[in-house]
Amino acid sequence: MSFFDDLPEPPAQPREPQPAQPGWFGPPSDELPGIARVGGFVHKSPQMVVVLKLVEVYSTGCLLDLVWSVQRGSESDQQWREVVEESYNHPRSSLDTRTGLEVGVAYADGRSAVAAIHRPSAFNDAHVTGPVLTTLGGGGGSNNSEFVQFSGRYWLWPLPMEDTTLVVRWQALGIPESTLSLSWEQLAEALAGVRKYWDE
Repeated sequence: MSFFDDLPEPPAQPREPQPAQPGWFGPPSDELPGIARVGGFVHKSPQMVVVLKLVEVYSTGCLLDLVWSVQRGSESDQQWREVVEESYNHPRSSLDTRTGLEVGVAYADGRSAVAAIHRPSAFNDAHVTGPVLTTLGGGGGSNNSEFVQFSGRYWLWPLPMEDTTLVVRWQALGIPESTLSLSWEQLAEALAGVRKYWDE
């Protein structure tokens, strides 16, 4: 018999139901998303691109995967270091609307949302009607003496039921307001492929 066999069993812990997260909080944790066949260049210039690389569609919303890349031109070493530093995309907040990459969505019915690092308050969930666009954090990046590239993820809730326009701007990097259309037909196709982890 092992020394450890005589250790007492820990007392059973009560199983408490976990509160459901509101839809605007983020992707459902029990779904395999459908992948929408949308994407492309939101902005493209000789030195800079912003790309919508991937859209994961869930039953409640969609996750937008953005990539931005800058190719070095005639910048001096110091100027290039400043470009690289700016490209880290210090997230914009409700207190500073001019910092980093600005991302928004415009619905055909006139509603709109701008990405922020602050989610709505859980205590005000009853009053949140959307759309809500939330910064979920970066996906990493890389840089060297010739280029810099980073990515970020944005949660859009609720899932648009119409064609929607993605809007970006990055004033410090010289990226003007630029747009890309998201087709509802393609989002709906991906929605049909969403699968639950567990049978209901």
